[in-house]
Amino acid sequence: WDFLILFFCLPVVIFNEITKKRLLGDVSCRIVPFMEVSSLGVTTFSLCALGIDRFHAATSPQASTRPIEQCQSIIAKLAVIWVGSMMLSVPEILLWQLAQDTSPVSGVVTEYCTMKPSSNLPESIYSLVLTYQNARMWWYFGCYFCLPILFTVSCQLVTRRISGTEKKTECRGTKHSQCESHLNCTIIGLTIIYGLCTTPENVCNIVVAYMSPDMSKQTLDLLNLINQFFLFFKCSVTPVLLLCLCRPLGQAFMDCCCCCCEGCSPDTASSEGSADSKLKTEMSSSIFFDKPRESPPPLLTLGTPC
Repeated sequence: WDFLILFFCLPVVIFNEITKKRLLGDVSCRIVPFMEVSSLGVTTFSLCALGIDRFHAATSPQASTRPIEQCQSIIAKLAVIWVGSMMLSVPEILLWQLAQDTSPVSGVVTEYCTMKPSSNLPESIYSLVLTYQNARMWWYFGCYFCLPILFTVSCQLVTRRISGTEKKTECRGTKHSQCESHLNCTIIGLTIIYGLCTTPENVCNIVVAYMSPDMSKQTLDLLNLINQFFLFFKCSVTPVLLLCLCRPLGQAFMDCCCCCCEGCSPDTASSEGSADSKLKTEMSSSIFFDKPRESPPPLLTLGTPC
């Protein structure tokens, strides 16, 4: 979803700031806020799901031998997060519409998006959209700011408390404990980035809600632009932070990139690489699985080659 925000919303916003024309007209005025709010929902519910997963990992009786979650279960969770976020963002489509303003000095027509429900909507839907518009500021603050931060902090505190009370006698230098600490640091880092990037928007929403009559249109447009670019910054930093902090995911990403680079190389290089890999595989298999031909090993030397 971060990629969709950067691929679609960022060019539309930059084009509007440069040309004062709205790319795709009224469609972009409705789709861009919908995608931006959906992005907040996806991040919020993803952080909540990751917090629950870390809590289950800490409270599991056999955490080190916990089986890997099946792909169907992961896809179902992602579908719930994405569909739920998009359903909660549907009022944004009905709330925004395209407007035009003519400059009294230069006479240039400027297109901009305004938060005004269409009067052509049915009466029931129109009243619901108005209710959403009035409660939009506190809905943003409660659901998309307080919920992920408080949920992540509470899950981390409970997880650390349980881990400290139940694993005092266990060894702390194991590979499993290091992996768990890396995952916890990843979630904390994602939450910090999300909180820092959404704080200006919530502060601006509260200030605009109580001081909008005293503020000019240029100031409101500038605050809106700053909020959007903080969102774009969050969408740019989050994947990089995820790959850097989560070492297994970063290593898998680098392996995929290396495989793609090797696939684009000439056939001779690929054949040589395959020959080398085959030779290494044969050597390793001969070390681990081949039996000695001359004398059998003694019966007392049991175990792995390590």
